[in-house]
Amino acid sequence: MAIASNPHRSAGLQRQPAVLLGLVLFFASAMVLRLGWLQLLHGSENRERADENRIRLLARNPVRGRILDRHGQVLVSSRLIYSLYLQPKDLPKGSWPALRDRLSALLKIPQKQLEQRKRRGPGKQEYRIELASELTPEQVLRFREQASDLRGAQVDLDVVRSYPHGSLGSHTLGYTQPITEQEYKVLAKRGYKIRDRIGRIGVEAAYEQHLRGTWGGQMVEVNAMGEIQRVLGDRPSKAGKDLVVTLDLPLQRAAETALKGKPGGAIVALNPRTGAILALASRPNFDPNFFSKTVTTQREYDALFASPSKPLFSRAMNAYDPGSTWKPVTAFAGMASGKFPANTKLMTRGCITYGGHCFPDHNGAGFGLIGYEDALRFSSNTFYYQIGVGVGSMPLYDAAVKLGFTKPTGIEIGYEESTGLVGNEQWAAKGRTWGKPGTTPWIPEDMASMSIGQSVVQVTPLQLARAYAVFANGGYLITPHLVDRGLDWTAPPRRTKVDIKPSTLATINRGLRKVVQEGTGYAMNQAAELPPVAGKTGTAEDSTGGPDHAWFACFAPYPNGEIVVVAFAQNTPGGGSVHALPMARQVLQVWAQQRSR
Repeated sequence: MAIASNPHRSAGLQRQPAVLLGLVLFFASAMVLRLGWLQLLHGSENRERADENRIRLLARNPVRGRILDRHGQVLVSSRLIYSLYLQPKDLPKGSWPALRDRLSALLKIPQKQLEQRKRRGPGKQEYRIELASELTPEQVLRFREQASDLRGAQVDLDVVRSYPHGSLGSHTLGYTQPITEQEYKVLAKRGYKIRDRIGRIGVEAAYEQHLRGTWGGQMVEVNAMGEIQRVLGDRPSKAGKDLVVTLDLPLQRAAETALKGKPGGAIVALNPRTGAILALASRPNFDPNFFSKTVTTQREYDALFASPSKPLFSRAMNAYDPGSTWKPVTAFAGMASGKFPANTKLMTRGCITYGGHCFPDHNGAGFGLIGYEDALRFSSNTFYYQIGVGVGSMPLYDAAVKLGFTKPTGIEIGYEESTGLVGNEQWAAKGRTWGKPGTTPWIPEDMASMSIGQSVVQVTPLQLARAYAVFANGGYLITPHLVDRGLDWTAPPRRTKVDIKPSTLATINRGLRKVVQEGTGYAMNQAAELPPVAGKTGTAEDSTGGPDHAWFACFAPYPNGEIVVVAFAQNTPGGGSVHALPMARQVLQVWAQQRSR
């Protein structure tokens, strides 16, 4: 029996080649379109991605510029160290335990340390993990002898900041630290790398762009395993520029030595004509080499950052009660007001009552009828109470402002600087920064305290040195600075004339000279080699409740000063003549020796 043919089936079989051809054409078209999209529309982008997978840039960090003192002596430099790294991409799978054991035996590094470092991961090293730092020459030599059998490990050079004088000038010079991830998001646009270090405080921070230099690197081609195949290019890093500061190393060393044994304090020495800082020391201090260590423990960090003595805190730029070193400011206000001209004489006594308190003279009896010069010489409180109360808070405040108080000094590291406090009626009426307006009025006791630099007056040692420079240089307010930068520091706006009469200056300066000749500063004469010195002692009650502060502010030679020195001993009871004056004398002795050469 014949089987009948199915016309539908025959038609389907006839259409199969056309369907298959259509599918082939569809997929071929899709592939062509995809290739066109990848190569024509996004070709450059994809080529860049391919290169990124094939090409690596091995960064080379720049050498940071040195910091030199005014004579060219090195204060800060950089040094090379050898570090041991693990490069995970070059490490064969499963070979880490054997490599760890070999490195431990070869370099005498505990296996536990190597394991702990590996677990931390690459961190800011991007493609490698630091296993050990500051290898000895012997360790480096041993590694290089066996390097071919230590696949995945590498010894490389690193550059770290070096402070050859240790803690000397630490607050002024500053230190560097690795940048944070938040900083990197901003600084990457300026050429910084995640492994970069940046100046944190002091000169290191203020002149970061001058010192840092520019990164370089090697461009290498790698295979799929991350192994280097060839070097495609090399761009050397560019070293940072050296920086000459105004600091004088012998004077800075003398200042640091003078501060030894004090619980806290500061010494400032500057040129009163130009404002150049010759020494800027603070105690307690710290060793900035601490921050150059690649690895530090939490205990080490806590010992520095959580110390109750606050070694990172600069006393030279923090504000304290100035005591009797403030009396020349009150003298200036008295003469400037016209109420108490230069020839004024006032009767001093055991104490004078203001408000509900009898404010004493320091000798308990007064000094009889005296004028400005002898009032400075004896450091009479009751003389200056009468001047200050008679003038009033606002004229005294205005005199203080003219001498540079209540505002930044202009020093480059001023972001660390307190502006201090000079209280007055308007300040009290506004609430004294802690109360409600109208609830903390100015009272007679405030005025008496203001007159002798107590309680409502707080100044920094640097501000006080700037004010005494006005007396030393003939009436000019200078700008303290640490780098000259090729500027004329004797011209406006860096140096400006203070509205002070020559007769006022002469009266104050004669009084300051008498302090040293035959007054509370007579101990300065124990150093016979010094030129004539004019200055003022100060013993100040600590308004925060601690023991008294000791001060001595001076300039030499008298009458046309070439150097101003302010010495401050924090919470060191006994008087400025006993504690602070000898500190200033030590610095002046070194200065005088240099001057005579």
